[in-house]
Amino acid sequence: MPQPLSEEVLRQTFTDAGQGHVFTYFDSLTAEGKAKLLKQLDTIDVNRVNRIFAKATTAPPHDKDTVDPLPAEAFNSTLGPEMSTSVVDWREAGLKLIAEGKVAVLVLAGGQGTRLGSSAPKGCYDIGLPSHKSLFQLQAERILSIQRVAVQKYPQLKGKATVPWYVMTSEPTRAATEAFFKEHAYFGLEAKNVVFFNQGVLPAFTMDGKILMEDKGVVATAPDGNGGIYKALRREGVLADFERRGTLYVHAYSVDNCLVKVADPVFIGYCVSKNVKSGVKVVPKLRASEPVGVICLRDKKFAVVEYSEIPESLSNQVNADGKTLTYNAANICNHFYTTDFLNSVEEMEDSLEFHVAKKKIKHIDLKTGEIVVPTSSNGIKLELFIFDVLPFVEKLAVLEMARKEEFSPLKNAPGSKDGDSPDTCRADILAQHKRYIEAAGGSVSGEVELSGLVSYSGEGLEGLKGVALQGPRVVDTVGSTALRPVSVLDGLNGRFKAMKGWLASCF
Repeated sequence: MPQPLSEEVLRQTFTDAGQGHVFTYFDSLTAEGKAKLLKQLDTIDVNRVNRIFAKATTAPPHDKDTVDPLPAEAFNSTLGPEMSTSVVDWREAGLKLIAEGKVAVLVLAGGQGTRLGSSAPKGCYDIGLPSHKSLFQLQAERILSIQRVAVQKYPQLKGKATVPWYVMTSEPTRAATEAFFKEHAYFGLEAKNVVFFNQGVLPAFTMDGKILMEDKGVVATAPDGNGGIYKALRREGVLADFERRGTLYVHAYSVDNCLVKVADPVFIGYCVSKNVKSGVKVVPKLRASEPVGVICLRDKKFAVVEYSEIPESLSNQVNADGKTLTYNAANICNHFYTTDFLNSVEEMEDSLEFHVAKKKIKHIDLKTGEIVVPTSSNGIKLELFIFDVLPFVEKLAVLEMARKEEFSPLKNAPGSKDGDSPDTCRADILAQHKRYIEAAGGSVSGEVELSGLVSYSGEGLEGLKGVALQGPRVVDTVGSTALRPVSVLDGLNGRFKAMKGWLASCF
């Protein structure tokens, strides 16, 4: 590892870069405070952050760019009945890769549950299912389930079908996330196959590009966005871990999608069959005016174009069938990568386009030494989005899936009139489980939840044929002892945890 830079070198480097003011109160700090500030400054490539700020704040607006539909060869949909054979083929190909141990999953889990009324990381949140499982537990069980399905499908490979899980946290959520996993014994996964790493941070700036100080000895920083994943994979040794494990393909997704099919073999098999280095899973827009980014072409390059950037005439444009929107591929933060591609991103990092977010940033006034808590936007935070690499992808595979089976985001507090809340997520999961049970020949009344350990996507439920299930109930296994009702204590315990989290956020 490189040796940390000395105080003298750091002072000169930051001064030459026009950011020497970060040393304003250095001489007044304790020895411990000085060491802490020097350690933080040593992690900041000040010339790089200056370049990022300059580029982000002088970039021309996108409203003059040309926007075009996705080329036909880049897009497939699973929604038509004519695609059933292809879906089976993609699924089997994906399962084989999982059985061979060539697939890893990566969850973007740096967010806190503040908007949900919780002080815990969002992945720890309980949306109120009969089981009161957290988002992390739901996703862990889907990993366990797909490993089992892959081994059952390809027993001749005699492999363990291990799918390692990489959890990208942020500095505020890292300790709590790791503690939560340990408390729950990694939800049945082997601890060595759950890898935590932090997304990066960037300094916060004044409007004219000066680095803000949070305190006399602390630079004000903010997470560099979910697009910081690419640099973090290299910095935190994850790319090296992929190589050590023999991982060739990675499925990345956001923790707040309550319906996410973790390590989806259909999506993985599809992308590999298209021989691409990057792929995106999408769902159809709900309506032309839905405020969601869409995957399309911007200036002849693949991109996610936000709703506000597409003229209304294009948003309303329909295809030759007179029904389907031309710009219909709603972005849901669900990505496929080859590890070769992830290793190549370093070459394009200086060309990636950071986004400007004007924020109210608490900081110290360097003239008075007093802490300033602004009431309006006073500074700039810079961030990358995970899809910002798409313009550098020559060949992209986009796969459209059914929204009701794939996408239910958790964004807003319980009872929100805008939806995307624990209430809508719970309803979407239970509706999906009801469809699975009814397709197997069973019937459902009330809230009936299928454990992820029982079925990944509706398979293996033949034992429920002719069975009438009355909720609230959790189906832990399929068999005579499987159908346990939810006790009063289950519900009270879940409600207590939710109330505890809410109360903690109030103080």
